Amino acid sequence: MYNAVKIEKGHGGWGGPLIIQPTEKKNKIVSITGGGIDPLSKKIAQLTGAKAIDGFSKGVSDDEIACVVINCGGTLRCGVYPKKGIMTVNLTPVGQSGPLAQYIKEDIYVSGVVEKGITLADGSEVVEFAEAVVEEVRAEENYDDVKDDNWVARGGKALAGFATKCVQGGKEAIDITIKDILPFMAFYALLLGMIMYTGLGGLMAQYVYPYLGTLPGLLILVVICGMPMISPLVGSGALIGQVLSVLVGLGIALGAFPVVLALPAFFAVDAQVGCDFIPVGLSMGDAENETVDIGVPSILLSRLITGPIAVVIAYFFAMAMYAV
Repeated sequence: MYNAVKIEKGHGGWGGPLIIQPTEKKNKIVSITGGGIDPLSKKIAQLTGAKAIDGFSKGVSDDEIACVVINCGGTLRCGVYPKKGIMTVNLTPVGQSGPLAQYIKEDIYVSGVVEKGITLADGSEVVEFAEAVVEEVRAEENYDDVKDDNWVARGGKALAGFATKCVQGGKEAIDITIKDILPFMAFYALLLGMIMYTGLGGLMAQYVYPYLGTLPGLLILVVICGMPMISPLVGSGALIGQVLSVLVGLGIALGAFPVVLALPAFFAVDAQVGCDFIPVGLSMGDAENETVDIGVPSILLSRLITGPIAVVIAYFFAMAMYAV
């Protein structure tokens, strides 16, 4: 017998509340946060009687997942599971963000969650939630039953649908620009302004850049970023790579780094990119559970090998480019 829990958004969070009711088939709480099973997943499993699973070490079929717990900073992971109809609990206070933002709805996604936001749900809440789902499904079925055999009507609908998709595509492009691209640009500007205003740039140029602005320094950086126990954590939201890119780019702009290091530095700061998404990507590709079990650690370990190789290759390519 499984209990239902109510999960509410935390400070600065968005969405919810969600009612998680595991069943005999959907009885897994999957943690896709890196670094093992996070405490919030353990609490959900403890209250519901379900089983907490580390998504980085064990593959789980979508039809066995009661909910997933992620720590996405606003990229693809936020919308992947809502798109698949899986309840999603985000530890980070992020709303409708990323390229799949249209699938992030309040009835399937909640963010900024902390442990005190998880409580046992009473019976009435579970019933109301189930009825709402049934009504929605029936509405969709009734809509699908409406057909029109008139070819003129079908042609008009096709043209109208094409125009609507174009307009909607434009809206989504503007939304992504406003919600994702512009905030990051503002973040870069703020970070650079703080570095220059506080004099931190001068200190870094004196004490940090002499070590980081060399090929051995970049190799050390890529090894640290590519370590399997670190890469899933620092890869979340792609923020660490972007911060390092700003710092290295500032060093090149200040003349502390030789410009030839721009290309290898790009590969050095990005060794961890996507490491937090590996279990999700394999799941999207309908990989078997055994494939996920083997594939995740294999890819994480491969970054530790391919990262330094990519930096060295990029370094020699850059040398050839600037020698021309």
